[in-house]
Amino acid sequence: MKISILTLFPEMFKGPFDHSIINRAKENKIAEINFINFRDFGIGRHKLVDDTPYGGGKGMVLRVDVLEEAIEKTRDKRLKKNGEKVILLGAHGKTFNQKKAREFSKLKHLIIICGHYEGFDERIKSFIDEEVSIGDFILTGGEIPAMLITDSIIRLIKGAISQDSAKFESFSPYLEYPQYTKPQEYKNLKVPEILLSGNHKKIDEWRKEESLKITKKLRPDLIENRRKR
Repeated sequence: MKISILTLFPEMFKGPFDHSIINRAKENKIAEINFINFRDFGIGRHKLVDDTPYGGGKGMVLRVDVLEEAIEKTRDKRLKKNGEKVILLGAHGKTFNQKKAREFSKLKHLIIICGHYEGFDERIKSFIDEEVSIGDFILTGGEIPAMLITDSIIRLIKGAISQDSAKFESFSPYLEYPQYTKPQEYKNLKVPEILLSGNHKKIDEWRKEESLKITKKLRPDLIENRRKR
């Protein structure tokens, strides 16, 4: 899978994508991540990417012509429409979740557009497939959301993580069961006996029960959403 990130600050991604699972996925050719600085498509000698908003107002707005050219140059013309998707990171989008991560992980090419300044010219939405939000809060730009989305997608690609690690994905959308390791007892806090029994069938049952119990307590909305499907 290829992920292309359109950003004004490609240098922000150097650390997070150079370690652990994402780096291994890149080295093993499971995932390819490209960074496109849309200032390269800027206007004039100064490579302008933004301008003042019509009607007045504070700040600068990213230009539709610059972004649209960047999108078109980034598209893979060899792919059919259902193999490639362009997403815009913005507050108007539906909230990103695990279901959406699975959907994106099946694509051949995902193009992510990171916003900055006071937002985008509204007309850019005519040239994208979907707008996505990571929650009801404000960030200085789309780079951190792009990192989050990329990480969640790559770990779902076959071969990126071990099958044992991926097994829990089948429990979604429930929260994960409790995990324990050594020491067996610490300051009177003990590991549940069932995990020491060696009975893997019983352990699996316990984990599923705990997962459901925790989800009911902390995120009952996840269970309600599943019922509505």
